[in-house]
Amino acid sequence: MISKYIDLRDKLDFSKLIAPAKAICDGKLVLFPTETVYGIGANALDSDAVSKIFKAKGRNIDNPLIVHISSIKMLDDLVLSINEIEKSLMDNFWPGPLTIILNKKDVIPSNVTCGLDTVGIRMPSNQIALKLIEYSKLPIAAPSANISGKPSGTRIEDIVAELDGKLEYIIDNGITQIGVESTVVRVIDNKVHILRPGKISKEQIENLGFYVDIDKQVLNKYDGKEKVLSPGVKYRHYAPSTKCILVYSDDNKNMVNKINSILSDNPNSLIMCKHSNFTKYNCKNKLNMGDSLEEISHNMFTLLRKVDNYNVDLVIIEGVEAKGLGLAIMNRLMRACSHNYIKC
Repeated sequence: MISKYIDLRDKLDFSKLIAPAKAICDGKLVLFPTETVYGIGANALDSDAVSKIFKAKGRNIDNPLIVHISSIKMLDDLVLSINEIEKSLMDNFWPGPLTIILNKKDVIPSNVTCGLDTVGIRMPSNQIALKLIEYSKLPIAAPSANISGKPSGTRIEDIVAELDGKLEYIIDNGITQIGVESTVVRVIDNKVHILRPGKISKEQIENLGFYVDIDKQVLNKYDGKEKVLSPGVKYRHYAPSTKCILVYSDDNKNMVNKINSILSDNPNSLIMCKHSNFTKYNCKNKLNMGDSLEEISHNMFTLLRKVDNYNVDLVIIEGVEAKGLGLAIMNRLMRACSHNYIKC
């Protein structure tokens, strides 16, 4: 089977979403854009449809999915209650890249939540995603569009080969706006706990007057002890096949010197670095991440998908300050490098 392709890169013709919305209703899979990354979507209320997501991605069945909605009213059928802090988060960040873990109703199948009594829900801001949900009149369960373990899909060109034929429709909206998956939070004892960092930062949530705690596993390896409430925590993720090492220093000169030292011992290497440091490395294989955090998050997954083509022994990646959007970038790069990290 070849997936049906819909081109919405240059012109938003929402009438083209009627057929994909019907496919969702019929229990089929649709690849669609959000503002964060592309997702593989299925009817979140249909356990058989949801199981097709796990099969298409090769995803472990104990890795929960996020449910996407198009209106606050849809929550009434999906979750048991919403407290004042959760409501404030929705009022300030929805539609947008924030997933909130809530206590679910039984209507959500257990394979969506991997047997948990909670579910992650968000309302995307991408107009195609919102219309697809609206037209289907169903919540859509959707993880990132990639084979599990590989970098998430931020443009169709990167992911079509590995997913074509596994889905009914592929909807192309060009490169995604943000480039990293949503921030995932859980409110416990009047505190907002960040389980997975994203575009919505600790600082932005604190500006609402809430206490924010960052889960210890955001920048550390999963310890295997605690229940996983958020996707993107438990398993190796975002990773090329080539060995990667992440290097960071608060002092840019120290970081450059350390990377050049590693290069001297590993000449067959590739550097992923900021534009401002591009000429500072004596290395023929270099990929430009950009300079701003927004540029780096936008480019990161596409570049990680390219590195295996270079046939090098080692990929050396510049880190960033783990603050604001930088925390999300470092979380993804840590996992891409299997926590092979040097801070100098």
